[in-house]
Formats: sequence, C-alpha cells, structure tokens
Amino acid sequence: MALPDSPVPALARHTRSEDALALVTGAIFISLGVLFLGQAKLLTGGTAGIAFLLHYTLGISFGQAFFLLNIPFYWLAWRRMGGAFTAKTFIAVGLLSGFTELGPRVLQFAWVHPACAAIAGGLLAGTGFLVLFRHRASLGGIGVLALYLQERWGWRAGKVQMAVDCVIVLLALWTVEPGRVLYSILGVVAMNIVLVLNHKPGRYLAM
Repeated sequence: MALPDSPVPALARHTRSEDALALVTGAIFISLGVLFLGQAKLLTGGTAGIAFLLHYTLGISFGQAFFLLNIPFYWLAWRRMGGAFTAKTFIAVGLLSGFTELGPRVLQFAWVHPACAAIAGGLLAGTGFLVLFRHRASLGGIGVLALYLQERWGWRAGKVQMAVDCVIVLLALWTVEPGRVLYSILGVVAMNIVLVLNHKPGRYLAM
C-alpha cells in the first residue's frame, strides 16, 4: 500500500525585524573575520580581497575601499535580484564598512598566527555570509553574481565563490609574500566550506 506524499511545508517568510537582526549579525561576524585576516596581513576573495589590496598598497582604509568598490554591483543586484535584495545588500555593506572601521578601536590582538587567523577569519566570515544569504542579502560584488547563478542556473553559490576567490587571491602574489598568499587561500577555503556545506537550494525553506 502506497503511503501518501508528505505535505510540503509552507514557505516561511522572515519578518522585517528578523531581517534587520540578521543583517547586523552577519555584518558583525564578517567584520570579526576581516579583523582576524587584517591582523595577520592576509587577503580574501571578492571585492573584500580587492579592498584589502588597496588597503595594503595605498593605505586606504578597508571600510572605505569596500564601500566604494561595491557601488557598481548595485545595478546588477537591482536588475537581477530585485529591490528588496538590493536594499538589504546596501545596508549590509554599509554596516560592514562601519564595523570594520570601528573594530580596531574596540578589539585588538597582540599577535595571532597566520594559520589561526586564516581559519578563524574564514569560518567567521563564512558564517556571516550564510546568515546574509538566508535572509536574501549579500555583500555585493561576487556574492551577487554567485547568488544569481545559483538561482538562474542552479550552480552552487559556495563553489562559484570559492573558484573566483582563489583566483583573486592568487593574483595578489605581486604585492603579498607567497607564504601569506597560501594562508589566505586557506582562509578562503575555510569560508567557502561553510557555504558549500550549508547553503544548498531547497535546504532552508524561508525567505
């Protein structure tokens, strides 16, 4: 005797207060990850990686560089992901920029091993990204492209992000010593493992 199909649960929607708390939480986690990476002079991928390069080579603050670099990607977010996604992404980018400016004033490390900074920073950032993604937000840049490709073609956002991030970090060899680039790749892998394992289509039924 055939069993009846299990009922499909209704798609739950996040409230505005839940979205607001998620944006703050995600930005805090990622800013802590950035603090770890910056303390060890490491890099990461995406627009954050470019912001680190500008910070290390030109002395521009990470927060300012990150905010400005994301401006061109808002058009893609608006066209492909909608107004609500774009607004939440804009807020998340602003929060992260602000938190990274504030971070060194409230939390400092006397010393941290690059491997520890890479793993801890990567895992913190990956968890922060996961929170943002599950509330239909991102930090712009490659994150917008990765989410679009997942929704449009079913490509896993974590794998897309990992591939692009590794390329960006490798391109940093001209300005960062090879040893720190290798540690940076370790951080990128740690960050994206969180996304690959946890951010799968259909696993998290909420909007």
